[in-house]
Amino acid sequence: MSSDPLTPDAWHVAVTVPAAAASAMEAALDPDGIAVSVLELEENGPHRVEAWSDTPPDEIALAARVAVAAAAAGIAPPPLQIERVAGRDWAEASRRAFPPVVLGRFVVHGSHVAPPPGRIALQIDANLAFGTGEHPTTAGCLAALEDLAKRRTIAKALDMGTGTAILAMAIARLWPAAACLGVDIDAKSMAVAASNLVDNRLDRRIRLAAGDGFATPAVRQAAPFDLIVANILAGPLSAMAVDLAGTLAPGGAVILSGIMAPQQARVLAAYRQAGLRLVRRRLIGVWATLELAARQRRAG
Repeated sequence: MSSDPLTPDAWHVAVTVPAAAASAMEAALDPDGIAVSVLELEENGPHRVEAWSDTPPDEIALAARVAVAAAAAGIAPPPLQIERVAGRDWAEASRRAFPPVVLGRFVVHGSHVAPPPGRIALQIDANLAFGTGEHPTTAGCLAALEDLAKRRTIAKALDMGTGTAILAMAIARLWPAAACLGVDIDAKSMAVAASNLVDNRLDRRIRLAAGDGFATPAVRQAAPFDLIVANILAGPLSAMAVDLAGTLAPGGAVILSGIMAPQQARVLAAYRQAGLRLVRRRLIGVWATLELAARQRRAG
């Protein structure tokens, strides 16, 4: 069976655990998962934690992480289900598995359903690029953007590690006059992002550039930005603190996620050293979203 280039063969990993252990298992599966979701099977009952990946998982490392998470949650290690799924089957399974997600003013929906009225609609079909709205890190960023839009205008924004371009599209919807640049190092993500921009009629509003972080020529040319969003991982976020601060306009806003709660102090330390201050933090399960701000330039 041949696959569409945007829906290659995938590997599906799943565990079923008590509700109290769901967040720990989500974190355990996340290093191998590009799309990770938690489904409540019964009210106040067991949860199914699933991850999709475009490469075979390291089963030994995965089993070890699951065992550690189970021990932390006080349960026996659950059975791991791992299967390879053909690209077309993955696309159909994704449509079934990801119903519309309502997040504040936003609704993230696939092309197979009509969005409910009265909300900011972002059409994204689940695929192997991170960012379909159901993950707590994406949800945290969308909540932070919605809150920021109540307080200030944005003229120029950067979505670093754009993935599906969901955050870039949210920025374009919240600030219709803003120029927005989405950057990712992964060619597959760039193809998915470009397709999503066309589907949402935002391809003329958002510019995409493939490149390696803040070394990307398009980033240097467009800087400074008065909003930078990066939903990546704690390690890369900490490493890019100085470069990020160097491309931020005075008084600019920063929204960071992909950070597990125990990693907050390390990430915050890097950004405070780079001259940024913490404005607000949000916790959804074990995941943190941080809003920071650059200092205003002194007059005179």
